[in-house]
Amino acid sequence: MILTAERADARSRSEEQLAELFSEGFPQFITADRLVKEYVGRVREFFAALDLMLVDEDGVPVAAGWGVPVRWDGRVDTLPSGYTDALVRAVEGREQGVEPDTLVICGAVVTPSLKGRGLAGRTLTALRETAREAGLGRVIAPVRPTTKARYPVTPVETFMRWRRTDGAALDPWIRTHERLGAEILTAAPQSQTMTGTVAEWEGWTGLALPESGAYVIPDGLSLLHVDRDTDEGVYREPNVWMRHC
Repeated sequence: MILTAERADARSRSEEQLAELFSEGFPQFITADRLVKEYVGRVREFFAALDLMLVDEDGVPVAAGWGVPVRWDGRVDTLPSGYTDALVRAVEGREQGVEPDTLVICGAVVTPSLKGRGLAGRTLTALRETAREAGLGRVIAPVRPTTKARYPVTPVETFMRWRRTDGAALDPWIRTHERLGAEILTAAPQSQTMTGTVAEWEGWTGLALPESGAYVIPDGLSLLHVDRDTDEGVYREPNVWMRHC
């Protein structure tokens, strides 16, 4: 398959193509990050050049990846607290005239029918090349370790160290990054915070939440904490900071 990387806004995309591409991307509750909602419009406006798609010979998108540029001095203790903080830093840095030097890879998705064919790695590589062309000397990512959903009560600091018998990372998404030369920097235990009413969380998860307390939820990397008295559920999603260069 001959693939080309291009900006997501390089051409019009049909709703059917986009629906297929993003049909298995992220759980529904990801949209409940209120701070992301506040900044995402400006992210799309300011950083469209870092929103890429891989397209096939017919121009059909088969994978997508996106990122934001930030200023970072290379020290672990000055990393953004996670995905959301990276967006905030990028937007506010742009508005304040701060010159970025680092690309934060925010995510990548592959059309379901083509998973397992190395397209995620090719998307990450395209983002790294775009960063180099933009003069961004460092590339980092708050990686969402999807297999962590099988171990929601295990601290991410523990989970990110788990290895298979061959020495490779247990989590496939961490493993993909490592195969491209990335290394684990540190955990981001509260990379995103999602909040909603009890009814909203019941809709997002398909679960009944009859009492206050902690719940394991489908696709959740940690526990959902529900307070029936305040009619609120709070879920804090962990990520793993990794550095490519």
